[in-house]
Amino acid sequence: MMFIKFNVFGHLMSVQRKDGEWLLFMESETSLRARVYDVVIPSDLQESELAGYLADIYHEQVSAQYPDVQKY
Repeated sequence: MMFIKFNVFGHLMSVQRKDGEWLLFMESETSLRARVYDVVIPSDLQESELAGYLADIYHEQVSAQYPDVQKY
């Protein structure tokens, strides 16, 4: 299972494709992963669109230090 990792305005998150659905997780600095159930990523979204979608969902967390969503 591959996880696509993002820095979402300073928060480490990952997305996994499983059974045709996108699953979102919060990541800790100690490699613990917790599923985020209150955000649903549309299943027809392409991998290249994930960063933009996360930026739209979490736009209220933007700051001068973390102005965007970065894939890593």
